[in-house]
Amino acid sequence: MATSWIVAISVPVAVYLILSGIDDLVVDFLWWWHSIVHPACAPSSEDLDRTAPRRIAIFVPLWHEHQVIEQMLSHNLAAIEYPCYTIFAGVYPNDPATREAVERAAARMPDVRVCPVPHPGPTSKADCLNWIYQQMLVDEEQSGVRYELVITHDAEDIIHPQALRWINFYMNDADFVQIPVLALKTPLLALTHGIYCDEFAEMHTRDLSVRSAMGAFVPSAGVGTGYSRRALEALAEHDSNQIFIPGALTEDYENGLRLHHLGFRQKFVPILKSANGSFLATREYFPQSFWSSVRQRTRWVTGIALQSWARNGWCNDWKTRYWLWRDRKGLIGSPLGLVTNALFIAICCSKNWSGTSLPVSLRALFAATAALGVYRIMFRMGCVMRVYGGSMAAMAPVRIVWGNWINGLATIQAVGSYVSARVRGQALSWRKTAHEYPSRAALLGQSLRLGEILVQNRLLDRQTIEYALANKGEFLRLGEYLVRTGAITEQQMYEALGLQQQLPVIGAGPLSIPRKVARALPIHFIRDWKVIPFAIDNQGLHVCTPEPPPHQLHSQLARHTRLPVRFHLMPTSRFEALSAEVLDLRPLAGLSLAAGD
Repeated sequence: MATSWIVAISVPVAVYLILSGIDDLVVDFLWWWHSIVHPACAPSSEDLDRTAPRRIAIFVPLWHEHQVIEQMLSHNLAAIEYPCYTIFAGVYPNDPATREAVERAAARMPDVRVCPVPHPGPTSKADCLNWIYQQMLVDEEQSGVRYELVITHDAEDIIHPQALRWINFYMNDADFVQIPVLALKTPLLALTHGIYCDEFAEMHTRDLSVRSAMGAFVPSAGVGTGYSRRALEALAEHDSNQIFIPGALTEDYENGLRLHHLGFRQKFVPILKSANGSFLATREYFPQSFWSSVRQRTRWVTGIALQSWARNGWCNDWKTRYWLWRDRKGLIGSPLGLVTNALFIAICCSKNWSGTSLPVSLRALFAATAALGVYRIMFRMGCVMRVYGGSMAAMAPVRIVWGNWINGLATIQAVGSYVSARVRGQALSWRKTAHEYPSRAALLGQSLRLGEILVQNRLLDRQTIEYALANKGEFLRLGEYLVRTGAITEQQMYEALGLQQQLPVIGAGPLSIPRKVARALPIHFIRDWKVIPFAIDNQGLHVCTPEPPPHQLHSQLARHTRLPVRFHLMPTSRFEALSAEVLDLRPLAGLSLAAGD
């Protein structure tokens, strides 16, 4: 009896899996063929240098991002290797913490603009982006500068140092350029986040490359997407000044389809290595808990498979229709993934199951299904190995099973909420994903040299930096030489150093240190390691230092305090004065240093 119901369910599931597997094989064949006939090559440094830099506006919509946005801005402004760009950050009036974080960043970084949305949030990412665009127009009127390209990013993004140069290069032949998006590597047992590593490695290796090569529409990934000004103005004219559809849950996907319908050429940049040996891609963390991933994917399925279907139908172009089918077939395939998992468990637990007792036709059907499944796993493992290495690839089969549960539940939830909203005549609600940003140690390898940061922040020109490098001598550092010669102030040098090192810099205002805080570390430790504790709050112990903290300092501090330690840079002259006060602190005295002491 158990065998009969297992077979009854397995046959239609197997038929669908074979049809879907053949569909995937078609895309695989096209990818292999294009890879052989037209192998992708990274643009050379000469190609990039020959392309005149267009002025770029980077749009970053924000809602409750105060914990990550300041670090994101600091890191990317210190890492991006491009001469002319500005970051426009959209903030809501009822999110003061995020606005204050952006304003602090803008005070230190001339290439950051605060873009207030005129109404309370959260609305939708698309609505925020539309208001950022309007603020960019105001900025153009006030500055007389025109932005020729717009790139969209999120608050958790690590922008590759060469990304803007590549987008600028590919914009010679396109009006829409999408660079790859890859999840940051996490531990092997972080199964939920590992699913994003697997899926994006495969999709951005194969699917998007084939779409671009076929001349089909390329959906925006929401981040790392470059638009020409011409394309944005066409979107605004076509849809009543709505560059991004406010009611769309996946406005990025919609924009790729809209621009394709308007006849603009689109380009997806394959996963290739840049001059520094790293893959050119936008990197970020994705949700790491099961239910946060289900929530995010519910929004994706609702927007891409359901809402877009209602808005756009199936279209007349066969290429577009085919890729719409592939984008929407998960409505069937994802729930069937849950059924497949359940059938496998049922077969393993059934005492009466014997594959050899089945008719030859059914055995052939199940064997074909298994063969396609094994091939699909091997293909994904190859994509993952290329980006993340063998250990991550070895765990991909386990993550596929885990991913079936997440995608299946997300699809069921998406269909349920969509049908409920349509029946009740309600608008679909936008659910924001919580973001986190990598640690300072993980980001330092991408930072620019100090001289490049000084040039990008318009404190010095390139000729002055080159002269200083040639004349500073072997034992004097660039920043020290520039301060000694009066080219910049010590505070300006430290602000640039803070951007490079991803560390906040203590300003010129008064600094009051309670006695018990100043004694949070032993005197000999303060003297030997040149660190002074100056505050304790819910973030931990704040210490200032005139030098970027070496790695071994972290382990040494752990011997003296259990609090998390937050480092701040302090200009040398001020640190020396403060150090003299702290080391000579009388038993019951407090300490207050005003600026310039």
